[in-house]
Amino acid sequence: MSNIKKLAGQTVWYGASSIAARFLNYLLTPYLTAKLSGSGYGEMSLVYAAIPFLNVIFTYGIETGYFRFSRNAEFKNDLYSTASISIFGSTFLLAGILLLANSSIAHILKLDEHPEFITYSTIIIALDTLSTLPFAKLRQEGRPRKFAMIRIASILVTIALTYFFISSCPKIIAKNPDSFISTFYKKDYGVGYVILANLVGSAFTLLLLSKELFSFQWRFNAVVWKQMIIYSLPLIIAGLGGMINETFDRIMLNWWAPVSSVEAARNEVGIYSACYKLSILISLFIQAFRMGAEPFFFKQADGQNPQRTYARVMKFFVITITIMFLVVALYLNTWKYFIRNTELWQGLKVVPILLLANMFLGIYYNLSIWYKLTNKTMYGAWITVIGALVTLLINYIFIPHFSYMACAWATFACYGSMMAISYIWGQRHYRIPYAWKKLVAYMVIVVLLFFIHKAIISFSGSKTVDLVSATTLLFLYCWFLSKVEKKELPKLPVVGKYFATAK
Repeated sequence: MSNIKKLAGQTVWYGASSIAARFLNYLLTPYLTAKLSGSGYGEMSLVYAAIPFLNVIFTYGIETGYFRFSRNAEFKNDLYSTASISIFGSTFLLAGILLLANSSIAHILKLDEHPEFITYSTIIIALDTLSTLPFAKLRQEGRPRKFAMIRIASILVTIALTYFFISSCPKIIAKNPDSFISTFYKKDYGVGYVILANLVGSAFTLLLLSKELFSFQWRFNAVVWKQMIIYSLPLIIAGLGGMINETFDRIMLNWWAPVSSVEAARNEVGIYSACYKLSILISLFIQAFRMGAEPFFFKQADGQNPQRTYARVMKFFVITITIMFLVVALYLNTWKYFIRNTELWQGLKVVPILLLANMFLGIYYNLSIWYKLTNKTMYGAWITVIGALVTLLINYIFIPHFSYMACAWATFACYGSMMAISYIWGQRHYRIPYAWKKLVAYMVIVVLLFFIHKAIISFSGSKTVDLVSATTLLFLYCWFLSKVEKKELPKLPVVGKYFATAK
């Protein structure tokens, strides 16, 4: 259990930084949904849907490769330097290609009127790529505090600049039309200023990571690089497939939404993207968990019976995300006020579907350790490609008929299939004794509780009944867990003492 406590401790730090950083960032959602139109928010979402695809290509799985080969004492001296030289060279090359093709990319995304958005995004991608290995170095060395501070500081800079551009500048110009700000400020350039604020935030992050960024030596080991690339390249396929599953649905919705104009299509994207963000709680925990878990899992692989540790981690993970599912799904009528534009509330019905989909995704990330430990990363690529094909097929067939509802169900089917395939294949190659019957039961129970809540509030429009029902059902589930897991829960760090004293 001490190993799990160590993982929990690091996850708390990574979680604190991820939750704080992304929560601060998500505070922009009510602000931007109030300041931008539905189509404007959709336009911004399209830009941010394209960026992750290019991030995968720019980083080409080198972060996971770094964690994998940092266990090898033979490679340790040259690993960081070799990886850093590789990432520097490839970043400048790829960024140059994108800058030359910015107009073509803007046309594909139907952003022809703003090709400079692609230029800004390219610079953001390049800066974020150069931050990848320094962040990985902090995680590998077990320095989550610095990791957390840098993440939070960069988000604060981004938020401050966003507010300055969108709210402060118009007020300053209104009071003083001849001010210096009037020489560069454009009144209707809202989305562009959001992206520019992100660019400055990325540059600030890299500045704070400068010590780690330049801590390598100009020593390139071709043998180390070749083995790391062979291991990591299949992760590009997995990463691209993952981005198709995670963000490409916005682009497809923009292409195929059953509406009559480009602006209406962007409005559909805006509705879906705003409601997608209400799955924030599970997404935040999954991201925090991944930050701590990846280096942790590799370190545990050399210990005694690591499979038992992995199985227990999975159980606690599923318990946590099922509680989070209920916290969001049962209180959805409260969470919706996070979206300030009430016209976007019409998409709230996708939220429970996306919450379940993200539960599947989190479980898949846990399961994926088998192919990373056994050097079978090509299996990971195949699993993600299968998921991507499911996403593409469902969206292609159903978006023209059901709009963003098709996107939500495609995400659900995609992550569900990836989870199932990874479990089946993983048990053949690296057997881990997951308590899968119990874990499936937990997920089924929370879904049933959600439907019970829906049935209760369907007979009453009272907010009081809604809150009482949600709180009662959440309490009953937590009480149920405390009884079923009464031997395990007291062993948890921080919260375990409360279960230990419970009678």
